[in-house]
Amino acid sequence: MGDTNFAYYERLRNAGLEALAAARLTEAFENFDEAYDWAQEHGDSLLQDQAFCSRSAVAVELFPVDEPLARLRAILMRNQDSWSCRLAAYTIARIYELKKSCKKGLFYARIARDLSYQLGREDWIASSHNMMGNLLLAESFFDEAYAEYQEGLDRFETKDTVQRAILLENVGYCRVVQGEMKDGFRLLFESLRSLRRLQADGYQAYPHLSLCYAYMESGRWPQALRHGMRALALGKDRELQKNALYLLGETANLMGDPDRAHDFLLKLQQEHYPDAPHIVDFLMKVDVRQFINLKA
Repeated sequence: MGDTNFAYYERLRNAGLEALAAARLTEAFENFDEAYDWAQEHGDSLLQDQAFCSRSAVAVELFPVDEPLARLRAILMRNQDSWSCRLAAYTIARIYELKKSCKKGLFYARIARDLSYQLGREDWIASSHNMMGNLLLAESFFDEAYAEYQEGLDRFETKDTVQRAILLENVGYCRVVQGEMKDGFRLLFESLRSLRRLQADGYQAYPHLSLCYAYMESGRWPQALRHGMRALALGKDRELQKNALYLLGETANLMGDPDRAHDFLLKLQQEHYPDAPHIVDFLMKVDVRQFINLKA
């Protein structure tokens, strides 16, 4: 493997990392994918595993989630390289999070966390705690999730990174659910301001959605409606859009605008529950907040 060729691989990998840090996922995948092709042709088995793990970590955010599972498990079982093992474990945990198999996800998230501590990577330690928080929150273990998120947040010394802003939003949502509204609002607005400075438009949908919920819980319906509409406009994630429509329907209902509430809930039914036309009338009569978990 000549230095020039390996330098080409490194340039691709670094470009992928830079794009990933800026939340440009398609660009990151394209660079990691090309780096993986190069590693397949020119690299040894360790480099191929590393390239595959980098590629897979982004691929699961863009494509169907099952494809890389078998090879990621094989990399983890071979245990040849701590760096690859950590990324493999984290990506498996993320796949199970997307599949809503939270118990399986927690098993691999703990492996990723332990390997992150062994490697001394503060950013990976933080993201592992965030992953564990996500999986616990999806199971409605709010206090345990809050502790994980806070542990991850404490790892950051520098401000204005997408990763830190995501953690701020997660901690803020937990505080709102725990009834600590003042702290929750502070964290959610800090997350939103940070994401705006970073121009991470897609990620801004998440604090907007949590702020919608927080304002609903505070009885401030116009503010809830405004943030819910922003979440719906900015968010690309199907689950986020579904939750936004739930909350917007409930907000309009609470504001005494049943026609607007019906419109939101009809859109929810048509886009997410096409075989359940009765759901609109049902949701018009119940308090959605009693059974919704924005992170489930």
